[in-house]
Amino acid sequence: MTRILAVANQKGGVGKTTTVINLGASIAVHDKEVLVIDLDPQANATSGLGNEEADKKGIHSFISGENTLEECTVKTEVEGLSLIPGARHLAGTEIELATQDQREFFLAQALSESDLSRYDYVLIDCPPSLGLLTINALVAAHGVILTVQSEYYALEGLSHLMETVKRIKAHWNKDLSIFGVVLTMYDKRLKLSREVEFSAEKYLGKSLFKTRIPRNVRLSEAPSHGKPVILYDAYSSGAKSYMSLAREVMSR
Repeated sequence: MTRILAVANQKGGVGKTTTVINLGASIAVHDKEVLVIDLDPQANATSGLGNEEADKKGIHSFISGENTLEECTVKTEVEGLSLIPGARHLAGTEIELATQDQREFFLAQALSESDLSRYDYVLIDCPPSLGLLTINALVAAHGVILTVQSEYYALEGLSHLMETVKRIKAHWNKDLSIFGVVLTMYDKRLKLSREVEFSAEKYLGKSLFKTRIPRNVRLSEAPSHGKPVILYDAYSSGAKSYMSLAREVMSR
């Protein structure tokens, strides 16, 4: 069975897209087939995987039904990792959706009409907001992975996001669950990181992944080269941490 996971946070700069790119690549190297859907108008997952943003055949045309899954999917440098590219004009898609009936279900409908059987995992990179595109991702997903920066206000934002997940579960997707929460930009040398970690463990329990994603220069550099960190520097702490996270995800 294909597992569809949305990676979300309403705040930008918390490692959401970094997690989509590197988790997807790390799962793929375990001989799994992974599809990344770039639903963020910034299209950073697309460029971070070495692809150009979609002109015509991309996530916009897939959601609208103009093109099929196969027509919109491109290969990446990582064997087993495919991508439906995003584009900056996707911001207009959200405006278009606002006027449509059943606007929360466009992505779910497009995926349900597609043959996903070749994929073990579908990872959806959500925009840094709780708008219609993110709602579409959560309605289409089986579970959501929440990325939480190891900083003071992170847990406040997390509680807001978890409430949103509960509302979507109640109204549109009864099967949606919080698949897991991952701490990003973690620095064990900093007292603040350790305090956030302690609070997260107390508040989240088993929902919190054991893997911590560290602050790592190689993780920051890899997107500018259009590569996941496992191809850019496989021996870096960032690459090792995402391989560890991939094993946790697959074990769940």
